[in-house]
Amino acid sequence: MPDNDSLSFPDGPRADLEEAISTLLAQGQRVMRTQGRLRALLRASQTVVEQIDLAEVLRRAVEAAIELVEADYGAMGVLTPEKDALEQFITVGLTPAQVHAIGDLPTGHGLLGALIQDPRPIRITRLADDERTAGFPAHHPPMDSFLGVPVRIRGEVFGNLYLTNRRNGDFTEEDEQLLSALAATAGFAIDNARLFADAEAREKWATAAAELASAIVSNPTDTVLDLLAGRLQDVAAAEHVAVLVTTPDERLQIAASRGETDALLPGSFLDPVPPLVAAVLEDGLPHTRGRTDVADDPLLVTSNHATGPALAVPLKARSGMWGVLVLARTPDAERFSAAEAKSASDLASRASIALELARAREDAQRLLLADDRRRIARDLHDHVIQQLFGTGLALQGVAARLGPGTDSDEIGDAIQHLDDAITQIRTVVFALSRRDEASVRHRLLDVVGELSSHGHRPPAIRFTGPVDHLVREGLATDVVAVARELLSNALRHSEADRVSIEVSVSDDRVSVTVTDDGKGIAADAHRRGLANLDERARARQGRFEVETGPSGTSSTWIAPLEAPTRVGEPEEVS
Repeated sequence: MPDNDSLSFPDGPRADLEEAISTLLAQGQRVMRTQGRLRALLRASQTVVEQIDLAEVLRRAVEAAIELVEADYGAMGVLTPEKDALEQFITVGLTPAQVHAIGDLPTGHGLLGALIQDPRPIRITRLADDERTAGFPAHHPPMDSFLGVPVRIRGEVFGNLYLTNRRNGDFTEEDEQLLSALAATAGFAIDNARLFADAEAREKWATAAAELASAIVSNPTDTVLDLLAGRLQDVAAAEHVAVLVTTPDERLQIAASRGETDALLPGSFLDPVPPLVAAVLEDGLPHTRGRTDVADDPLLVTSNHATGPALAVPLKARSGMWGVLVLARTPDAERFSAAEAKSASDLASRASIALELARAREDAQRLLLADDRRRIARDLHDHVIQQLFGTGLALQGVAARLGPGTDSDEIGDAIQHLDDAITQIRTVVFALSRRDEASVRHRLLDVVGELSSHGHRPPAIRFTGPVDHLVREGLATDVVAVARELLSNALRHSEADRVSIEVSVSDDRVSVTVTDDGKGIAADAHRRGLANLDERARARQGRFEVETGPSGTSSTWIAPLEAPTRVGEPEEVS
């Protein structure tokens, strides 16, 4: 028996036992570390899936990845719809000052591009030793080790997770497996966030479309396109909005716009047609483009040599495409999503339908108004003028029986007033008749209506002779311009109570006479406008006369009539 109570083992079995215990302890530590990393993966996954906002989900995914594998820097690169470059790059670990100093974020070249072209995990010990590394821009912090894995949504690559500079050693295969698992969870969370964002966008666009359709139907059609541009700028968070319409000569004209740029001036034409708009005109479908470095479209937003994302949508009616909507965002804004493109197209379709209904309603109202005008004109011509004419004849008979004298003169004045009233009524009857765009009388009536707001009462207008038949083309343009200038001067400067204009044709000449009872033209008054009228008359071998005084002014512009060309007879060439 041994002298003490302790048990003794041969050296061989003791060594084996110690080695076994050490192995068990190491395995236990590995199990505990693995369990710890699995718990960290669960925490990271929970952090990602808790969010519903897409931008926050992307940032949380990067933050969780950094914490999971103990890296210094991380980023999420979101691919373009074409899967050939990055359109978003969310970084974590860089300070705002570093981001500002670096400048433009990467778009998918070098090692980042390799992961785009071949979406399989990449793990590198030293970036400098890899031939795919494109280097870093100025002010970029040093980076050594690298781990990148793709993020898939329903089997399609959405983007990539990038990590650099592992704090304790190099990235391991276990890190790659954990990050791939986190990327799969992030894919589900991103998909849910995108679906939620698309649902919110569709709801916002649908509400805007309903409100816009209601507004279009209840507003004058000449204000509808401006209303459309303003509403689209709000709902799409766009910097520039342009409503383009096709003209009869197949040119594109800006009918309404929003945005501070000369390229969006309403009434201007697009020549040449920008590529994005040309694509819509070619196939009649919505088209989007992301942020680019090419400034080839004046309708888009360009800043610091970068052009922001844009969306172009066709405007269609039953008769075909009649225009294009262009929405543009700043270069740092998000690209228009597929849901936004479809919603914008639906809004454009509803707006087009509402506009057709509004135009049909206005056409019906114009027809009713035209019927009322024709009825009033008929009543004035058939009843009022005939009664006045009959009264004038009766007064002429009375004057003839009275013979010369004061009473006969007063009756003669009354007859002259009746003749003037008949002339005015005939002018009204003409104004109520069907409009002829070539009619100089209609154009002169438009001028009188346009300038009436500048005087105490509308100017009286009188036509004598076959004005529409003999005053045509270039002469008609001169007559309208002269009438506008003379009426504008009388209404704005004479302080007159009564202003009248008479346009008459007689003795192979046309005359425009504007008379007012104002204060007259001052001797030192600026007369450039009158000088222009005189030059216009002389250019037609005519003359221009002005008589002015304290009791009023009378201006007469006279020009010879243009000899009409007979049908089938060539114009004489001198």
